[in-house]
Amino acid sequence: MANPEQKKPFGIRQRIGSFGFAFKGLRYLLATQHNARIHLLATAMVVAAAFYFRLAAAEWILLLVVVGMVWAAEAINTALELLIDLVSPEKHPLAEHAKDVAATAVLITAIIAALVGIILFLPHIFNRFF
Repeated sequence: MANPEQKKPFGIRQRIGSFGFAFKGLRYLLATQHNARIHLLATAMVVAAAFYFRLAAAEWILLLVVVGMVWAAEAINTALELLIDLVSPEKHPLAEHAKDVAATAVLITAIIAALVGIILFLPHIFNRFF
């Protein structure tokens, strides 16, 4: 058995391979999580609107940060749910609370992202249509 404290040498192939694991996780997320598909649709709509309204660089940065927050929260929530299901396959109040709190993180980030979207897009909508 390898010593877990022994460091593996840095290797480009291993780093590139780690991207493969990340994309495998993204495929799993989109294939199994209904909310992730909703986030994908919302992301596509927001990005299309950002191009349409020709957002400034600072607006793009803010938009990308909040969209990234939502995606990260959704991925972490899914990972925690899977881990909880593994270690506690039977119903347990603490497992249920842990899942609920993880889902709350997604809700909070989605609400913040929606508010940022409203703040960013409303002036553009008014300028374009009114």
